[in-house]
Amino acid sequence: MDGEVLTDQETAVYDRQIRVWGVDAQRRLSKSRVLVIGMTGVVAELCKNIVLAGIGNLTLMDDTSVTAEASSANFLILAEESNHKGKSIAEVCRESLRDFNPMVHVSVEKGSVKDLSANFLDNFDAVVLGRASVIVKKQVNEMCRKRPQRIAFYSVDCRGSCGEIFVDLQNHTYTQKNQEDVVASQICFPSLEESMSVRWSSLPRKTTKLYFALRIIEEFEQAEGRQPGHVSSADLESVLSLQKKLCEEQGLSESRIPDILLERILDAGTRELPPVCAILGGILGQEVIKAMSCKGDPIKNFFFI
Repeated sequence: MDGEVLTDQETAVYDRQIRVWGVDAQRRLSKSRVLVIGMTGVVAELCKNIVLAGIGNLTLMDDTSVTAEASSANFLILAEESNHKGKSIAEVCRESLRDFNPMVHVSVEKGSVKDLSANFLDNFDAVVLGRASVIVKKQVNEMCRKRPQRIAFYSVDCRGSCGEIFVDLQNHTYTQKNQEDVVASQICFPSLEESMSVRWSSLPRKTTKLYFALRIIEEFEQAEGRQPGHVSSADLESVLSLQKKLCEEQGLSESRIPDILLERILDAGTRELPPVCAILGGILGQEVIKAMSCKGDPIKNFFFI
């Protein structure tokens, strides 16, 4: 949608959700531009949800080839292998997404996260980063923060039955219902760098053990020069040694992070479970919709499953 007013076709198609969050929220959503990098299974679920909701423009970036593992979690990759020849995952997913909602402009950007330029990011209102190293997450997050316009940043990863979402909306203004009234609220988000720099012993007691476990796995992958998820249960002894070291440095009891949880994440590797992808992608999709429409209370930085 290029204009300031919803067309008759858009009003008819999005009638039910307009009744829920209003025409102004739908108009903002229909003008939004979202870039997703890394078409994992959970990112595919996100894309489906925001396309059905009527996001304005969606750009996919993932030059990797279709693999059996990718196909097992990404439902946008159709079973006919003949359709994949010479195409990237992003190109295959684009064709499927166009069928969900022809009114949404879905495009493919060649390249990878390493090719991102600051000026290119100015074309978007939100950036969603699929499975990536913690260094890349921080770099892209900071790139979004340094642009003259506000760019919402999300990162998401699914490892077996575990999943994590990170949200940085910078200075975000939104409305929400408070009993019978609609109230305007504002919240200031810390960056990923700022969030992860907090000493573990200073975090609330209710902080999930999964937060600490994933930070240990990420630290191990970085130290070993591994790609995200390129680990296995054979790495458990080394990871437990690193756990002991990090817990001592961060003033946290090792008992807060069960060995069995670390082993489960290691054993999952890069594998994604479709039911977990559906749940995590649904939640992330709702968060993007809330941010782009400026309607509803957002997740405060981290969400875990």
